[in-house]
Amino acid sequence: RVQLVESGGGSVQAGGSLRLSCTASTPTTEHILMAWFRQAPGKERKVVAAIWPDGGYTAYDDAVKGRFTISQDNAKNSVYLQMESLKFEDTAMYYCAASTYGGNWRPSQTYNYWGQGTQVTVSS
Repeated sequence: RVQLVESGGGSVQAGGSLRLSCTASTPTTEHILMAWFRQAPGKERKVVAAIWPDGGYTAYDDAVKGRFTISQDNAKNSVYLQMESLKFEDTAMYYCAASTYGGNWRPSQTYNYWGQGTQVTVSS
């Protein structure tokens, strides 16, 4: 079973930065697709950014485009989310996800492995 472990969350003031890390128990290149999702209280889980490990192609939700950067380090079986110019509305639990089979990068149903999440809190 694949395990995904997130780290790097915390509390930051608006305008600040954080870097989230996700380390997989298997090589990232074994997954067709990896992504970061977030879920705020009372809201649905929504994709933030995705990366195709074999090739490094990336995709972003409009809410974070230009502020967040997803990247990978295949030697460390890790995917990262660099978050800049954080806003209060970025406050959420952030989850790393991996997809064995690929597909549309947006729906959560595309992903069959999930981490436990790491909390990001942005104060205004």
